Amino acid sequence: MIRYYDAARAEHFVLEDDLDGWTPDPSVIWIDLMAPTAAEDAAVERVMGLSVPTREEMAELEASSRLYREDGAVFVTADIIQNGDTDMPSLEPVTFILTGGPLITVRYFDPRPFAILIDKMAREPSMCTTGAGLFLHLMEAVVDRASDILSVNAARCEAVAQHIFTPGRTVGFEKLIAKLGRGHMANARIEQSLSGLARVFAYVAPDERIERLPDARDHLKSLSADAASLIAHNQAVAASINFQLSAALGLINIEQSSIIKIVSVASAVILPPTLIASIYGMNFQHMPELPQTWGYPAALIAMLISAAIPLIWFRRKGWL
Repeated sequence: MIRYYDAARAEHFVLEDDLDGWTPDPSVIWIDLMAPTAAEDAAVERVMGLSVPTREEMAELEASSRLYREDGAVFVTADIIQNGDTDMPSLEPVTFILTGGPLITVRYFDPRPFAILIDKMAREPSMCTTGAGLFLHLMEAVVDRASDILSVNAARCEAVAQHIFTPGRTVGFEKLIAKLGRGHMANARIEQSLSGLARVFAYVAPDERIERLPDARDHLKSLSADAASLIAHNQAVAASINFQLSAALGLINIEQSSIIKIVSVASAVILPPTLIASIYGMNFQHMPELPQTWGYPAALIAMLISAAIPLIWFRRKGWL
């Protein structure tokens, strides 16, 4: 699908047919390719005189494939967070092409920042008048969205910490570790997205299309500072997750050790009475205590004393 924004009419349009005859007006500042077909790619390449990267090319990780200049345009690809409202967000690449005219975006999913910016442009049509200005506002929406997702993920991990370190909570660690694992994965993906954005900001900063905009340098510097501060905060969350994971594993070990200790003490306490009962359970004929009336009570008392002595000893040693 090709969607474009005409700044003169302050309206978005969807190009559904007549791809071969389509020519964007000079007032068009945004051409948005959403899961484009080969014909739609060809139409944009024809009218803009540049090569639109394929989905496979967008997925490449090397810097030369993500940040480059070609045919007078600047191509930058960043990983944008998808499904940020879930506890396991994913990443999808989005390509931004800065040309002498409209901004071109290529994507294969619908990230929330795009919808946020489209709604904002509907309320404030004058906020963007050039493709480069639109790029900065779109980057601002992406960074704001990443900040929101980071805050939610940090809150989830904080809730897990409250459960782990609450006195008396000694069960359910399997679920807690699973939550921490998902939080760690989300944390890593947030940092990957922010790091990619920071590289994009550094790459486009010296471009003349950006420098010509009033206050663009300050705007881009602010975005870079926001990305850096979010990366630092994200690393602090990662450290907290690792600490919580270590603490949860330590508490599991303590709980298992307590169980083993109880079993060991029970075995040690039961062993002497078992020995006494085994002796008097023998079938020898000459056992002088057997015919005595006090024999049975004496055996019971001996069993109780033999069980009490280890308990007293363990308690004095502080093992119980």
